Amino acid sequence: MKEQIQKRLSDSKAARWTALIIVSFTMMCGYFLTDVMAPLENLLTTKGKVVYFTDNTSMPADSLVAKVELFAEANSLSSPDLTVQKLEEGARYQYMETVEGKQETQEKTISTVSTGKGWSSTEYGFFSGAYGYINVFLLMLFFGGIILDKMGVRFTGVMSSGLMFAGALIKWYALKTDFGDAMLFGMNLQVVVAALGFSIFGMGAEITGITVSKVIVKWFAGKELALAMGLQVAMARIGTALALAVSLPVARMMGDVSGSVLIGAIALCIGFASYLVYCVMDRKEDAAVSAARAEAGEDPEEGFKLSDLKLILCNKGFWLITLLCLMFYAGVFPFLKFATKLMIYKYEVPESFAGLIPALLPFGTILLTPVFGTLYDRIGRGATLMIIGSVMLTTVHVLFALPIMNYWWFAVIVMIVLGIAFSLVPSALWPSVPKIIPMKQLGSAYAIVFYIQNIGLAMVPALIGFVIDRFSTQYNAAGAIVGYDYTVPMIVFAIFGLCAILIAGILKQEDKRKHYGLEESNIKKAK
Repeated sequence: MKEQIQKRLSDSKAARWTALIIVSFTMMCGYFLTDVMAPLENLLTTKGKVVYFTDNTSMPADSLVAKVELFAEANSLSSPDLTVQKLEEGARYQYMETVEGKQETQEKTISTVSTGKGWSSTEYGFFSGAYGYINVFLLMLFFGGIILDKMGVRFTGVMSSGLMFAGALIKWYALKTDFGDAMLFGMNLQVVVAALGFSIFGMGAEITGITVSKVIVKWFAGKELALAMGLQVAMARIGTALALAVSLPVARMMGDVSGSVLIGAIALCIGFASYLVYCVMDRKEDAAVSAARAEAGEDPEEGFKLSDLKLILCNKGFWLITLLCLMFYAGVFPFLKFATKLMIYKYEVPESFAGLIPALLPFGTILLTPVFGTLYDRIGRGATLMIIGSVMLTTVHVLFALPIMNYWWFAVIVMIVLGIAFSLVPSALWPSVPKIIPMKQLGSAYAIVFYIQNIGLAMVPALIGFVIDRFSTQYNAAGAIVGYDYTVPMIVFAIFGLCAILIAGILKQEDKRKHYGLEESNIKKAK
């Protein structure tokens, strides 16, 4: 037999891992912008300026001015010449505050003054859900999968990462601009424009996500597939963790929430450039594959046809994985968008540190997802891992709902458990799709999974925002907001977890009947 002189680029460990790092970096930048607003909910829903003190507490600026004036009047001091505009970093003020039922004198120094946007929780929920509006209602993610299978990863990746960058710029412009009292669709115009930018960004991000998934299968099929996907997820979680950890400090330093979004837009520009570098490698890989097939006397691989969609849509195992993805992710990503405020009002964590506790979730997945991916590559048990992760997700939300252990350290422990769950399920779920769906249909299959997932990403934040406004917001006799009770929202998240457990159990039984190989290892041993 004639010895092959043309070798695939993906047969080189260095080449395929380099390709993985490049495309994963693009997704990491996307995930940073996806969650950059989550720690800013309290600032976004406060009207006017917000004062942050050096002891990591905060209050609306007009409240501070009023309290300082009342303190001066009560203590027969000269009335201070103080306005919101005159508040500045380093200034020290005294005022009265009720602490455990007693009036006590507080003396605090201003650290920074930032501008709040005055959004309602419903408007914030609408904005957060906007990520999936174009994908869900205009079916763009579905069409993106068809484009991917027809046009390939180079064209689709450049298009989608460009859309991410454009959406980020629109979002930044909206938050940077003062639209006054202008309204559209019954909402602040700033909210609507920011949501439009987030929708365009979300369209690009999700199409980029399915493109990167197909890239990984293309380069790692029959090799370290689950580990590669796990590492890609880990890098994406680095983006999420950075967003949760640095977004509020950046907004405070720059005096406005738009500063954090600008950082994300700059990162996306770099991510777009990195994907162009991958395109050069991919072109060489395709040339090597074509040459190898021609050398072996094989016909070119048959391309994707629209009729192939029927084979996907009639596959029960595929739909079970899709519904599991919907329910599991509905209990994670929307939760993260409200978790910072949960830490502030239930566990009494200072606002400056509240975003760090949800940040533990992505930091945990950074370490654990590759570990569980390696486990799946070598010993299998994918369906079992999905069941265990779903059980842990449900337990976490039940613990957050119960009126017990309202201590910051307990919240940390529960968040770590959620991080483990969020490592188990994705490390098994995404590598399982290629076991059910052939490579030529994989882009469309991932697109449908992401499309259904986006229904949750679009609808659940709006639902939770409504639930918080309707059932969780606490008012005093004067009608002012004094706190939040998160029991009902957490029960809603727990219900999603219960559905995930049920679906994962059915999927395991279906795997036994159809022999998809979900419980088998991914690495093919050489014969």
